[in-house]
Amino acid sequence: MTSLHDTTHRDFASDNYAGAHPEVMAALVAANGGHQTSYGADAWTARLQEVVRGHFGEYAEAFPVFNGTGANVLSLQAVLPPWGAVICTSDAHIHTDENGAPERVAGIKLLPVPAPEGKLTPELLDREAWGFGDEHRAQPGVVSLTESTEVGTVYTPDEIRAVASHAHDLGLRVHVDGARLANAAAALGVPLRALTTDVGVDVVSLGGTKNGLLFAEAVVVLQPDAAPGMPYLRKMDMQLASKMRFLSAQLVALFEGDLWLRSAAHANAMAARLAEGLTGAGVELLHPAQANGVFAHLTPAVADELRRTWKFYDWAHGTVRLMCAFDTTEQDVDNFLAATREALTAHV
Repeated sequence: MTSLHDTTHRDFASDNYAGAHPEVMAALVAANGGHQTSYGADAWTARLQEVVRGHFGEYAEAFPVFNGTGANVLSLQAVLPPWGAVICTSDAHIHTDENGAPERVAGIKLLPVPAPEGKLTPELLDREAWGFGDEHRAQPGVVSLTESTEVGTVYTPDEIRAVASHAHDLGLRVHVDGARLANAAAALGVPLRALTTDVGVDVVSLGGTKNGLLFAEAVVVLQPDAAPGMPYLRKMDMQLASKMRFLSAQLVALFEGDLWLRSAAHANAMAARLAEGLTGAGVELLHPAQANGVFAHLTPAVADELRRTWKFYDWAHGTVRLMCAFDTTEQDVDNFLAATREALTAHV
């Protein structure tokens, strides 16, 4: 069949633009033969539980879902009472990019806090962690962190531990939106549990599609008593796959070996190359490029010139967001940098 697009072209708009990793596609083919019990009672989902426990500890349990928004909504709904609220940053994906899904689907009140570099601290948490026992206020019940953050920065284990400890002291659960958790772990050179289980996190939205999967994410419950209703809520929220083996097979392919780390580390390296090249060309970066995203100040004329060839997103404060993926090449980056330098010269 003739392809409907140029399979050699790669953009910088989102790591979601990338296709599926060849090893993931091979895993789907391997999972396809014969019959397997539906709704998660299959060999691949059983294997996924073993893989997840290897990364996150003996009590971890994975619930595969279709997408990141579903993972976030389900995670928060499962650890929060109906009268509860979630404290997050004002940049949080659950607040800015999920079309009100936490509010509309789960009925959750969000309490956003402006946060420098996209990261919450115990002090910032206290701005909304109040009113306990006041029946007129939605009760803070969960803190949600994004790792890596929406502005490309990375929480260290100590930073997450400080927030989680303070949250637990207040009686709050801790959720991590880990759409790019692999990129953060790769950037810091630590295992996945160092940013989650070991520092007090209760539940994780474990990302896959931003790191080479076709369609699969997972809610990973780290504390056995944190989300007792998860199996029922997953069905209610329309995230229970009948042929779950195809979700689980992708997640097993990504996390059983080191594919998650290889892919994330490569994306991070391409972002570092891009950031260094832009800085060398005199382009100002809005945030440190700590994972696989670069946020750069480009004039509208320069940005429009580059958009003739590449797609990328406008961001806040007159910046653009440039994302690198597992399949971004050095040549892709160098071509973009060469075009940027040319555009800067033409639009001085």
